[in-house]
Amino acid sequence: MGYRGTDHFWIAMTTYLDGILETHRASAAHDGRALDQLIDLAGACAPTRSFGAALGSSAPLAVIAEVKRRSPSKGDLYPDLDAADLSRRYESGGAACCSVLTDTDYFGGSVEDLEVVRAAVSLPVLRKDFTVSAHDVVDARLMGADCILLIVAALDDRELADFHALAVEIGLDVLIEVHDEAEAERALAVGGNIIGVNQRDLMTFEVDSDRAARVAGSLPESVIRVAESGIRGPQDIRALVGAGFDAVLVGESLVTHSGPAEGVRALIDAATLAASDGQTERSGAPMPMTVPEESDGQTERSGK
Repeated sequence: MGYRGTDHFWIAMTTYLDGILETHRASAAHDGRALDQLIDLAGACAPTRSFGAALGSSAPLAVIAEVKRRSPSKGDLYPDLDAADLSRRYESGGAACCSVLTDTDYFGGSVEDLEVVRAAVSLPVLRKDFTVSAHDVVDARLMGADCILLIVAALDDRELADFHALAVEIGLDVLIEVHDEAEAERALAVGGNIIGVNQRDLMTFEVDSDRAARVAGSLPESVIRVAESGIRGPQDIRALVGAGFDAVLVGESLVTHSGPAEGVRALIDAATLAASDGQTERSGAPMPMTVPEESDGQTERSGK
């Protein structure tokens, strides 16, 4: 059983994360490397690429495209993918950043996948894994990641604060993942400025877009808001833009897409259209008359 904690109380919870976290914490417990020496090595690494800046400069919506071979719930997605080729396709489609799964046991990823992607593209790269120790934080820097993931539901308050501070100290950006308003408050309390809202419920594994929208709305404007999980394609983008999300992290639907570059581009096009429609509605400008010839032209330009 996992635990979600604050300084004042603990809440027991049984979720799909428990087995994964148990495996990672067991591994961390046997890591006898000297942390200070690892931090010194990290200090000598080449500068990172700014993950946050890449997201912030990709209006109206940044796409974080994920290299993901497998998932615990869906099984194999694309086990034999070429990480370099896939990430280059993502980049050509307009992705702002890449995310790479490095968990082997549950997601079929590897450190090598991250290293290959980092060398193949000019985009910032997120190490998508289950960070449960300070060694995990520093390892991300040493393997070439520009950003790490901290999952609030997997960490107590001290771990969350310490890992976030260490990551910033060694030059990493931090994507903090939350599932509800209480977790969002904890993320903000440690200084989180890139917050991912996982739309999937930890207990039921169902996608709850309404709750995700509420969480996004509770975050200050200064925070970069990232929607995670359950994003099937362009049809889901309008609601996310309307909810105030600045970025989306998309794995399964892009990895399994017949044209990954086109898949990324379709998400961006959908966001641009949604943002344009939203500006028209807010301005109160009259909508143009519907004329058959103009409607046909709009259809051709939108690619529908």
